[in-house]
Amino acid sequence: MDITITLDRSEKADYIYQQIYQKLKNEILSRNLLPHSKVPSKRELAEKLKVSVNSVNSAYQQLLAEGYLYAEERKGFFVEHLDTFSSEEQPSSSLPDDLKEVHIDQSDWISFSHMSADTDHFPMKSWFRCEQKAAARSYRTLGDMSHPQGIYEVRAAITRLISLTRGVKCRPEQIVIGAGTQVLMQLLTELLPQDAVYAMEEPGYRRMYQLLQHTGKQVKTIMLDEKGISISEIIRQNPDVLITTPSHQFPAGAIMPVSRRIQLLNWAAEQPSRYIIEDDYDSEFKYDVDSIPALQSLDRFQNVIYMGTFSKSLLPGLRISYMVLPPELLRGYKKRGYDLQTCSSLTQIALQEFIESGEYQKHIKKMKQHYKEKRERLISALESEFRGEITVKGANAGLHFVTEFYTCRTEQEILAHAAAQQLEIFGMSRFRLKESRPQPDKPALIIGFARLREEDIQEGVRRLRRAVYGT
Repeated sequence: MDITITLDRSEKADYIYQQIYQKLKNEILSRNLLPHSKVPSKRELAEKLKVSVNSVNSAYQQLLAEGYLYAEERKGFFVEHLDTFSSEEQPSSSLPDDLKEVHIDQSDWISFSHMSADTDHFPMKSWFRCEQKAAARSYRTLGDMSHPQGIYEVRAAITRLISLTRGVKCRPEQIVIGAGTQVLMQLLTELLPQDAVYAMEEPGYRRMYQLLQHTGKQVKTIMLDEKGISISEIIRQNPDVLITTPSHQFPAGAIMPVSRRIQLLNWAAEQPSRYIIEDDYDSEFKYDVDSIPALQSLDRFQNVIYMGTFSKSLLPGLRISYMVLPPELLRGYKKRGYDLQTCSSLTQIALQEFIESGEYQKHIKKMKQHYKEKRERLISALESEFRGEITVKGANAGLHFVTEFYTCRTEQEILAHAAAQQLEIFGMSRFRLKESRPQPDKPALIIGFARLREEDIQEGVRRLRRAVYGT
């Protein structure tokens, strides 16, 4: 069989064996080389192309592995019989416009986003040291599949941490680690009764709301009153599972008083199938008050599922969250037997080292003071710039607060002008779960300050005023 192959021997060309492989593959797919026909021997083709036998052999071995050739002992290599494609039309190499991502360079933007942490002040060197120590100490662990709930020693470290800082009562066996709260929430919906009716705070966490809806769950929304989620509405709507953020209501920012917490726990205890999911997403940061114990710490009937994350206290990109399952749900989880751990083993072990070395608490203490000072400067700048035309709510905890403005512009108009000013900010409507709810009289924005650089505070506030008033 006469095969014509032209090779490119320039420095920028592919390796010789790759060119031979590609040329032969194209000849087979285009039917220029017929099924079961014999291709030249390795030595014969090498001499013809003036290349090494090794180059031809590498090409033949790749074609053999992919199924374009087959070998017969003492006879050589032959072209495999391949079915023709049902369509001769070549697939388009371009992506449809509606699926393309538009990259926006935000290097000159100022961010009031609530979704991030201050990476400039993260102790990266300390974290890397913990990773190195963890890898050196537990390198054999990295070669094994992690326990579905997470490495036991890591769960033990988290247990001690949340007992000390949040008053959470549990054992390491009750903790399930996962790569994000949404991953754990999806798992949790499979443990809870399939016909369970869920309820969420309004306004609330839209991604969680959408996740529940997409999994076919019935989700009710319950408005807030002066103490948090309305207990009278809970009783009236009668859900089975209640999702709440008592330590720092998301996004309104209120801290739920103990009187309302006791009411919620009593409601849950009335029926054995009721549960409260406590989303404790940024409880590390309280400013004008001491840390408030978790709702779970008051639970006497094992009705609270505690969910925590390290996304706010460390870095969102590390993807470490966890939940504490009551014994009955833990029993159901252990019966499943098919779950795999979604969080990196190295990240887990590094977290354990970070906690047990004292670096975590050191970091939290430092960041609590840093965020407190940044928050105070930001609020002072807002009050000075807006001069009584602004109301700040929920500012004594977490990494964001809510601002209401006295302006004739709507929230959507403000957001559009903010984008034109290269200002990243989000409105309260983003967190309204039911679009049919009546809109408030005054536009409200969520002001996050974790990613905000201190040198950008004044300019960011000036841009915000122009977005709100145009001046």
